[in-house]
Amino acid sequence: MFKPFRYILGVFMFLLLGAMTSTAQDVDIQLGQKLFRANCNSCHNKDMKSDLTGPALGPSIEAWSEFPREDLYAWVRNSQELIANGHPRAVELWNAYKPTVMTPNPNLTESDIESIFAYIDGVYSGAIGGPPAGAAAAAGAETASSGSGVNRTYLVFGVVFVLLILVFILWNILGKLREVEASQDGVDYQKSTLKELFTSKSAIGLYVLAIIICGSYFTVNRAVDLNRQQDYQPEQPIKFSHETHAGLHKIDCQYCHDGARRSKHSVIPATSTCMNCHKAIRKGSTYGTAEITKIYASIGYDPLKDAYIEDYEDLSQDSVKAIFTAWIEDQYVADQGSMDSKGEKLVQQQWNDIVSSLTTDVKPNVQGAIPWVRIHNLPDHVYFSHEQHVSAGGVACQTCHGAIEEMEVVKQHSPLSMGWCINCHRETQVDFNNEYYKVYTHYHEEIKAGTRGGVTVEDIGGTECQKCHY
Repeated sequence: MFKPFRYILGVFMFLLLGAMTSTAQDVDIQLGQKLFRANCNSCHNKDMKSDLTGPALGPSIEAWSEFPREDLYAWVRNSQELIANGHPRAVELWNAYKPTVMTPNPNLTESDIESIFAYIDGVYSGAIGGPPAGAAAAAGAETASSGSGVNRTYLVFGVVFVLLILVFILWNILGKLREVEASQDGVDYQKSTLKELFTSKSAIGLYVLAIIICGSYFTVNRAVDLNRQQDYQPEQPIKFSHETHAGLHKIDCQYCHDGARRSKHSVIPATSTCMNCHKAIRKGSTYGTAEITKIYASIGYDPLKDAYIEDYEDLSQDSVKAIFTAWIEDQYVADQGSMDSKGEKLVQQQWNDIVSSLTTDVKPNVQGAIPWVRIHNLPDHVYFSHEQHVSAGGVACQTCHGAIEEMEVVKQHSPLSMGWCINCHRETQVDFNNEYYKVYTHYHEEIKAGTRGGVTVEDIGGTECQKCHY
């Protein structure tokens, strides 16, 4: 005899799986945005119009229009294979951007790639993320979204609703069948109610299983993202602009982050490093005295006397306030000619900002290190050495951190996931023309003999578990 609930459950899961599989084939701009951020954002400019480590994707994809669409899919999945086969567009791009190797994406389906392209086209055309232009802009965005069909979330809910109706129909059909079977056997048949169906032991077991699966999925997903949120952009205690320092004034990253070339960590610059310039540069182009005075208050430098303050850490907060409010007032008078109510308000406001920026729950005094907020923070079980990448590997800061010289406020640019690192190690060729790799004599011999074109990080052990995990 049939067990109705189990039979219905089997049919339900079969239909749901088929429906969701077919749904996954639809182009989805929201999915395309997520896939772009996970797979493309580290090398390609998100405005789709400007070159970065890789070419601007808007015009680059347009340039593939003269070739079959399958060639573009092959390029996204494994660019080096297409280059090796002599594809003209692939070779053209390689000659323009080598030795930078495009990360392969073998797991992306055609619908995934088309979703990415739909998102790229939407951003490139201005339909997505463009400046608002009233109803026309809204209509444009709606048109771009409609290219992906019905939103996947609504479609899935619709499918589930239809399947629930089918469950109800099947339940009734099976009930009739069992009633006929019981009458043929001369047995009284009592049809179960919907309440009994959905509160049976089998149903409750299914609910518990679903809760465990969903809970495990979200727990693992959140744990993987812990301290590793792409685009994380916290407000810092001092409005330090990398765009001004690294971009406009061309200050080398390693001047401030001098640990990057000689230690595991790039290190947060000491306030004394800031003072190398700001003993002379005392007013900022954007914030005047407001932000630079925080540096002085942190380290104990009196700009009016052009001298460091003796026993600064032992001074009371009132004494510290008197020193730096006098400096702010002096600069206001120099600019405006005299002190007025507006100036008094400005002086008090800047001092309050100094206190809120330089003090914390565990640091009650202004004196001492600036409490910068850390942005990039790998888990404790991951070993990463800046020295190995910067000095030995010659990796540019922008490879991992993005166009830092264009950031007013720094954010986490790359996903920093294990897969992202491994793909880089698989595809990045090592520059063997330095002393760090002299020990790999057999590779040098193969390169000289012409039997090897290059050596990747993977070839020298860059994907071995113990290299990155203790």
